[in-house]
Amino acid sequence: MTLTVREVSKRFRETVAVEGVGFEVPEGSTFGLLGANGAGKTTTVRMILDIIRPDEGRITWRGQPARDAARSEFGYLPEERGLYPDMKVGEQLRFFGRVRGLSGKRAGEQAGRWLERFSIADYADRPLQELSKGNQQKVQFLASVLHDPELLILDEPFSGLDPVSHEQLREVILEMKTQGKTLLLSTHDMEQVEELCDGVALIHHSKLAFSGTLAKLRARHAGMRTLKLGYDGKTEPLLDEFPGVEIISRGEKYLELSPNGASAEEILKAAVAEGRVGHFEEVEPSLRRIFIEEVGRG
Repeated sequence: MTLTVREVSKRFRETVAVEGVGFEVPEGSTFGLLGANGAGKTTTVRMILDIIRPDEGRITWRGQPARDAARSEFGYLPEERGLYPDMKVGEQLRFFGRVRGLSGKRAGEQAGRWLERFSIADYADRPLQELSKGNQQKVQFLASVLHDPELLILDEPFSGLDPVSHEQLREVILEMKTQGKTLLLSTHDMEQVEELCDGVALIHHSKLAFSGTLAKLRARHAGMRTLKLGYDGKTEPLLDEFPGVEIISRGEKYLELSPNGASAEEILKAAVAEGRVGHFEEVEPSLRRIFIEEVGRG
């Protein structure tokens, strides 16, 4: 069973926020919703959560309309703050736990456990507004997971976090993935998606540029792979033998080449004949490069 978004569109008066976007998130996977600010990611997330209704299209969770699912099945970390600044941290976590169906006792236990996990238990009796931006982000995340949701949607989850807190959250996301939870990360951070996600939907100017696994996306851009050589020798004979090859970067004893269709094996063979090769590696293009290539088509 999956989260399925089928050809959804949303307009606000004359503004097209989302147009014909569709993708599937397999249950138990981590999926990235990737795009620049203003691309339509947050609008798509709000339609999944039934905060707003699509003008066209259909969204299902486990085969049923997502709007009919129990709210306790979903957890949502919005990009903007959704907590009460004057309310004490522990009090409002217990409140959000009760809203999501937990008993008062269970909500308190979960709040205490998560506050300890994120090293902010000492702030339980302090108003949220007295915490740093990063610690407020932690509390916001805790409010989204207290009730142990099956589908967790995170909108720019690492915003404002220091390196230690970033690593804590990354570990929790990976842990939830091993538990079989379904996670949807809405972000413009390519590195986060590359590290954490199994699949991705690329949204550009409100439209879908690509949807599928990262492996499929990389295979689609196999021609963008580069070759890195630890190389001590002349480069001119290599370029003469392979006119299409381009030098991406070079150092005193290394080369990075774009083969542009030339055989990696033949390039290596020629390099060994011309000089000394201490290292040879075929490098996949970064998700950032792929995204730029994808959106450049539109």
